[in-house]
Amino acid sequence: MTATRKTDAPESKALLKGQQTKAAIVDAALGLATQIGLEGLSIGALAEVARMSKSGVFAHFGSREELQISVVREYHTRFEAEVFLPILQADRGLPRLRQLFANWTKRTSAEIDSGCLYISGAAEFDDRPGPVRDALASSVKTWLAAVHRTVAQAREEGHLAAGMDAEQMVFELHGLILALQYEARFLRSSKSLARTLKGFENILLRYGANDVDPVIKTSAKRTTSTKK
Repeated sequence: MTATRKTDAPESKALLKGQQTKAAIVDAALGLATQIGLEGLSIGALAEVARMSKSGVFAHFGSREELQISVVREYHTRFEAEVFLPILQADRGLPRLRQLFANWTKRTSAEIDSGCLYISGAAEFDDRPGPVRDALASSVKTWLAAVHRTVAQAREEGHLAAGMDAEQMVFELHGLILALQYEARFLRSSKSLARTLKGFENILLRYGANDVDPVIKTSAKRTTSTKK
């Protein structure tokens, strides 16, 4: 028994070290991918950044494709931890939905210089079928499903109109985030965040939320009166 434990200890340490090394490589790969894109990611480029040999990096992934997929998974894990998990501390319904969108816009704003892997990855792999595209699409769909659950909960709590279309609302919220990234990153618009937040309040108003910014409510009433 003692001999077995002594043998297991070095193996456990070696396994732990291997996991830590792989995690460090993925971290470096993620940083590189946000700058040059998933398509630009290669074993050679990563080896240089991580200050490792190509064979050392390759031993942990086996292929460039597996490296890219590992980066997508790590990005999703961090995105979920930063944007979604914190909202579970908020009250169900509209408070939780508001917190989700606030976290989402904060994350998007922080990625203006580095870029969002979901958005840049979609541009790179939208017409390229394969495991990397599948991993990206799966991550985005998983996230949008979480947004949909949050919207549906707000409807169930009576914070949104009973007959509102949750799928349509999620589509519009996602559209706001895409517009924010495009306007801020590509067009360098200083008004992009303010317009995004105003757009969010307008969407809430149209879907029956009661605690909408009074300024938005007044503006909407004036617009309606003008049309009449």
